[in-house]
Amino acid sequence: MELSNLRPAEGSKHSDNFRRGRGHGSGNGKTAGKGHKGQKARSGAPRPGFEGGQMPLYRRIPKRGFTNRNTLRIVAINVSDLERFENGATVDVNALVEAGVIKNPRDGVKILGNGELTKKLDVKVNAYSESAKEKIEALGGTAEVM
Repeated sequence: MELSNLRPAEGSKHSDNFRRGRGHGSGNGKTAGKGHKGQKARSGAPRPGFEGGQMPLYRRIPKRGFTNRNTLRIVAINVSDLERFENGATVDVNALVEAGVIKNPRDGVKILGNGELTKKLDVKVNAYSESAKEKIEALGGTAEVM
């Protein structure tokens, strides 16, 4: 047996167009699966989350802040993290992942200017700070935006 072969037991699922309340011979007659009496047995039962007039949980809990759905999650690394590459190497997002500098590039990688760089590198990432770009180009390297 494999996950791709799993199926519900035979007869355990009803189709979506199953007709309820059509006599006891149908297997779902009389109370039509709603039990006996009570608010939930009748038509017009309250919506999900209704707590009988008590202030519902989703309104009691404080709501804070705002989440912008267009935000890009940029991974920031410092110039000092590029020191592990060999002189004259080409550094791109794949090279950073293989070297273990970053785990997940998410929406892009930005190089920041903290630390020192002593090697000439050709760097190709999504963004640079001004100081990082100056440090890379001061040693004869290139800072290319991809």
